Amino acid sequence: MFLDCADRPLDLSTPQVMGILNVTPDSFSDGGSYLRPEPALARARQMVAEGAAIIDVGGESTRPGAAAVGEQEELERVVPLVEMLAAELPVPISVDTSKPAVMRAAVAAGAGLINDVYALRLSGALEAAAETGVPVCLMHMRGEPRTMQETPQYGDVVAEVMAFLAQRVAVCDTAGIGRERLLLDPGFGFGKASPHNLMLLRHLTEFSALGLPLLVGLSRKSMIGALLDATVQERLHGSVAAAVIAAWQGAAIVRVHDVKATVDAMKIVAAVQRSV
Repeated sequence: MFLDCADRPLDLSTPQVMGILNVTPDSFSDGGSYLRPEPALARARQMVAEGAAIIDVGGESTRPGAAAVGEQEELERVVPLVEMLAAELPVPISVDTSKPAVMRAAVAAGAGLINDVYALRLSGALEAAAETGVPVCLMHMRGEPRTMQETPQYGDVVAEVMAFLAQRVAVCDTAGIGRERLLLDPGFGFGKASPHNLMLLRHLTEFSALGLPLLVGLSRKSMIGALLDATVQERLHGSVAAAVIAAWQGAAIVRVHDVKATVDAMKIVAAVQRSV
């Protein structure tokens, strides 16, 4: 299966790696590292060389408690970089945003995928995404980034996340965004405590019932830190283990900070899957 990301095909027949490129001062793992164009471009080149199949550019941190970023500031952070990356790199560029103006401008600059933690729920986002014509990743999040980790509760986290995503797929279909343009993300760490995240990961195969490719982001997250008693920079091995579990259970794309190690792991997963 190929996903058409603005005429740059993304092969989803085997698990692929999405490299994270945050152009923010406050992201939980790499905040401040890639604010200037030169290091950001160098990092993107490195991730592609290491095997990243797509680069995800974000201009607003969505970590718990992060400050909101204005539209103009996000545009200034994201759009020039997307334009540079799209002009130079052979892989699709994704824009991690919920703002309609940023969606439109980033796609006009060369982005081939919209990655929205709000699943196109903000005012005007659904219409903007439909107009761009590019694929969209719909993520589950309870609440909003500033408050989402304040005592999240679920009766059945798997059923509730699946129901939310199914409802957003139906909304997209009505708006003219066909299923061939959609990816789904259960939203690990977004309005979920560690037991919820573990339950979602254990039952990830159940999401196949929705019939759409899954994008999973577990890289360096607090769940891994809590399980390993590890700082953000000490979570490589746990992150790779989580990525392998996700891919084995059907994730089409894993979104990560540590590209080379994860690409190597995905090659093993793909080889074993082919042998079955």
